[in-house]
Amino acid sequence: MTITLPKQSKLLSKQFVFGVATASFQIEGGVEHRLPCIWDTFCATEGKIADRSNGDVACDHYNRWQQDIDLIESLGVDAYRLSISWPRVLDKQGNINQEGVDFYIGILERLNQKNIKPFVTLYHWDLPQHLEDQGGWLNRQTAYDYAEYVEKVVLAFGDRVHSYATFNEPFCSAYLGYEAGIHAPGQTGQAKGRTAAHHILLAHGLGMQKLAEHSPNTKNGIVLNFTPCYPESDSSADKLATEKADQYINQWYMMPVMEGKYPEVIEDLPVENRPPVEDGDMAIIAHPLDYLGLNYYTRLKYRASDDELFEEIQPDPSQVETTDIGWEVYPTAFFELLTGLHARYDLPPIYITENGAATDDHVVAGEVVDEQRIRYYNAHLNAVHNAIEAGVDIQGYFAWSLMDNFEWAEGYEKRFGIVYVDYQTQQRTIKNSGKIYRDLITTRV
Repeated sequence: MTITLPKQSKLLSKQFVFGVATASFQIEGGVEHRLPCIWDTFCATEGKIADRSNGDVACDHYNRWQQDIDLIESLGVDAYRLSISWPRVLDKQGNINQEGVDFYIGILERLNQKNIKPFVTLYHWDLPQHLEDQGGWLNRQTAYDYAEYVEKVVLAFGDRVHSYATFNEPFCSAYLGYEAGIHAPGQTGQAKGRTAAHHILLAHGLGMQKLAEHSPNTKNGIVLNFTPCYPESDSSADKLATEKADQYINQWYMMPVMEGKYPEVIEDLPVENRPPVEDGDMAIIAHPLDYLGLNYYTRLKYRASDDELFEEIQPDPSQVETTDIGWEVYPTAFFELLTGLHARYDLPPIYITENGAATDDHVVAGEVVDEQRIRYYNAHLNAVHNAIEAGVDIQGYFAWSLMDNFEWAEGYEKRFGIVYVDYQTQQRTIKNSGKIYRDLITTRV
C-alpha cells in the first residue's frame, strides 16, 4: 500500500512543502515550567475529558524535544508546524519568561540546523488561566494582551522562524469553547460564542500588524478550519439551512479575514447575540495575509429545523466510511472546498496546515499497520493535486499529526499520529503511514 500521485503532480516537486504538525498543549507536558492555562482547568473539571486525563505529561516533548526533532528529520519533511504556549513564554505580568523562550529557541535553532522550516502558530488554544479569570476572549482587552504577546515572542525569536500563524482554528476556540462548551473554558451561549469569535478575529488583525512591523520577512497568516456543509436532501429548505450552516461555521471566520465583513446569517441572530463590533475593527481583521492555512478533516450534512437555523446530522457508520473518531471519510469535499474558496475569494497562497485521520492503532510485533490512514492520505493528497490542477495555489501540506497526543476532549483515546506513542514508556514507533509518507517525500525529484 502506497500513496500514488500522477507523475507530473506539483506535489512531487521539491518546491512543494511537506511537513508534520503538532500543538504545544497536546505534546509538551512540562506543566511545572509554565503558568496554568484554560485546558489545565478544563481537564480538572469532572466529566469534560473522555478518559479523565490531562496534559501534565502528554508526550513529554518538553524533555524529549531533541529526540523528537531527530524523529522529524528521519521522516524527510521540509517543515515542522509547532505552536507556542503563551503561558510558557510570558509571566503573569506579561513579561518574558526566559526559560520558556529558551525552550522554543532551542527547538527553532535545531530545526534550522537541519534545514527544516519552522512554521510557528502563536495561539493553539492554551490561553493563560489568569487572562480567562479576567474574562478571556469575552474581554476585548485580551485581544490587546495577545498583540503584546506576539510582539514580545517575535522579537525574542528573531530570524529563526520561516512562517507565523496568528491563530489555529478560531472556530474551535470560540464556538467549541465559549458557545457549545465542549472545549475549554467550557462556557455556553450564542452571545458568548459570537463575542469570543470577534475578539479572537480582532486579536488576529492586531497580531498581523505586529508581525508586519517586527517580522516582515516571514510568511504571516492565519489557520482556519473548514467543515464543508452538504444538504440532507435537494429540498429548498434543506439547501437554505445548509447555506446558513456554512455561513455560521465556516464563512463567519473566512469572510471577515478576507473581506472585512460578517456573512448575511448575522442578520438571523438576535441583536443581543451579535458580535460587539467597534469602529475600525473589521479593517483591522482584514489585514492582508501572506498565506492562508487551511485545515480539513471531514464534511457534515444538514437539514432544516423548526426552531434553529439548521440541524446537523451525524454520519451513520453503517452507511459511510468513518474514522475512529466518527468522522466521515469524504475526500471529494476537500476538492470542492478548495476550488469553491478559490472561486469565491481572492485567495493568497494556501498551505494545508492540517489533514489526517484518527484510526484504532496498535503495535503488533513492532509494527503499526494503519491501512485506513494510508488510504485517507492517498485520497486527500490526490484531492490536493486535483485542486492545484484546477487552479488553486497550494504550496504545502502538513500531516496531522506527527505523533499521537492529547486529543482535547477525547483525551488519549484517539490517535491521529503517523508515529505511535506508548504513553507508559514514551516510546515512539513510526507507523506504516509514517513510513509511506516519508517515502513519498524522499523520492521527489
